[in-house]
Order: sequence, then structure tokens, then C-alpha cells
Amino acid sequence: MTTNRENGSLYTKIQNKIATVEFGHPASNSFPSELLDRLEKELLRLSTEDTVNVIILRSEGEKAFCAGASFDELVAVENLEQGKQFFSGFAKVINAMRSCKKLIVGRIQGKTVGGGVGLAAACDYAMATEAASIKLSELTIGIGPFVIAPAVERKIGVSGLAELTLAAHEWKNAYWAKEKGLFAKVFESIKDLDEEIEMFSEKLASYNPQALLEMKRTLWENTEDWDDLLQKRAAISGELVLSDFTKQALSKFKK
Repeated sequence: MTTNRENGSLYTKIQNKIATVEFGHPASNSFPSELLDRLEKELLRLSTEDTVNVIILRSEGEKAFCAGASFDELVAVENLEQGKQFFSGFAKVINAMRSCKKLIVGRIQGKTVGGGVGLAAACDYAMATEAASIKLSELTIGIGPFVIAPAVERKIGVSGLAELTLAAHEWKNAYWAKEKGLFAKVFESIKDLDEEIEMFSEKLASYNPQALLEMKRTLWENTEDWDDLLQKRAAISGELVLSDFTKQALSKFKK
């Protein structure tokens, strides 16, 4: 069952030292700004929650994992400040995932676009189904995935980032993403994915919390400048979205 709430939904369940955070939105689990803000705050809260050792990040339903940021909000951007604020949403969430003291396991059950690819990349360990194709289509409307690029590059390298971003019209399948390092494992069905997620997360949650924290810090070494870096990237996107090229590309989507 999926939510029909205009600003989406966010629920957290804590059991056996595992916090399962589930987000949802009727538009293919996309993120309006309010939902991104809620997710950021929830990750920061769980970072200091003593009853949690591991976080599972998942989305509602059995279709798309995440369609990125809200397209309606993107189309509505009218000035530089609004543009920067819009693109700062995913910047803040990725930085919350980076700085969170808990390891984050991603459950990617379906197609993933734009910022959703950034979420998958910012997970410390992600598993997916065969249906979890990915695409970064930003160049087709005159902008680019600048905010999420550091997280994606960290997982799949510069060559993988180039292949994904420059072929902006192409879907890459889940096995491509696994080969590049975005996904650790790919399964034929959601049932198989969920069984492995549960088993893996329970094992991870049973380990020494201090060792898990130190491992998290090791995995994210040399990213301490991302608070500033991702905000600068958001400003680049915020400026580009006001360009004549992008305005013209977006005009055909306006209601």
C-alpha cells in the first residue's frame, strides 16, 4: 500500500537495534522539499539513538524506489534563491547520511532516477532487485546531477559517473550498477531481497557498535568538506534551472 499524501509520508520502526525508515509519495516516491527535510531530521535523530545500531532505508510499494526531487517544485522555481533552496534538499539529506553515526543499508526495489540514485549511493551498503534500473537524466533539461555527483562518484568512480550522466537518455540496469559498485547484491525478486536485507541487517546490528561507528568513519574518510561542497553544487544547479534552455525544456511540463 502506498501513501496518497501530497507531501508524502515517512515512518520509522525500531526493532532488534534496527531502525527501518520508509518514505513514500504518490508520484513514484519522489521527494517534495518538506519530505526531504523530514528525512534529514530523522536521520540526524537516529544518529544519536542508543537503541539503534543499523538503519535500513527503503521506500513504499513494489515499483519505483525513488523518482528524485519533486518535478512540480522544480518547474515552479522562479529565482536564484528558490533554485538553490530546491537543490539543497538532497544536499542536506546526503550529508545527513554521511554524518550519521549508524551504518545505512539501502533497499532498492525498483527504478531510481536523479536524486534517488544519490540516495542509493549515499547508503553504506545497498542491495537491489533486477527491476532497479537507474538513470540520471538531468542534462536532458539543461541542468546536471551536481549535488549528488560526489556521492555517486564515490561509489562508481569518475568513468561510471561520466557514463551515467552523459548518456542521460539511457537506463542502466541493476547488474550494471552492481558491476560498478553501486549495489552490493542484486536479486530476482523483492521477496529474496527482503530476506537478505533482514538477515544481513540482523548480523550487522549484532556487531560491536563502536566498531561499526569507526567503520562508518573510515568509509567516509576525506568527505569532511561536503557540507560546503554540496551547497556550492546546489547553487550551480539553482542558477542553471533559470537558464533559457532549461526554462524552455520545462515549459512543456507545466500544467
